[in-house]
Amino acid sequence: MPPPAAALIFKWHLSAGPRARTGPSTGDRTTTAFWIALVVGFLVQAYKGVAFYVTHRRWNLRRFFQTGGMPSAHAAAVSALSVSVGLQQGFTSVLFGVTLYFSLVIMYDAAGLRRSAGQHAAILNRLIDEHFANPQENRQRLMELIGHTPFEVAVGSLIGVASTLAWHWIVP
Repeated sequence: MPPPAAALIFKWHLSAGPRARTGPSTGDRTTTAFWIALVVGFLVQAYKGVAFYVTHRRWNLRRFFQTGGMPSAHAAAVSALSVSVGLQQGFTSVLFGVTLYFSLVIMYDAAGLRRSAGQHAAILNRLIDEHFANPQENRQRLMELIGHTPFEVAVGSLIGVASTLAWHWIVP
């Protein structure tokens, strides 16, 4: 006996429309958004390490793990996550709204608060260098490259969106 029409409409409403994929019963599809975001973030961060080598002709393994610089790996990862959730669950779903909100908070933080902290660190490092006789003795420099310019965040975000759209186009 087929399910009543009301049950079918309710199921369609929960899946956020006819194009959205279903929820937990799809197996590995439930973690696709997570894996896309993780891979995009790692690839963008790896690019920064390789780009440092290309420009300076020496490896700096810290660039593979440090924050800051062009493009923003955080923005790329959270943009990839939001778009992937939107494509899977529907762009009108609550889950997409939540991921979009937190993505915007992370990108704002990268271009605002963390960038300001990096600028403050640069000023403090310069003051210490200028006003102390032996600034290098027993002193660790503050990390200056911890934030992003709005352009670096925008480029990271575009990379995340484009990567996710490409992934969902290649792997239906």
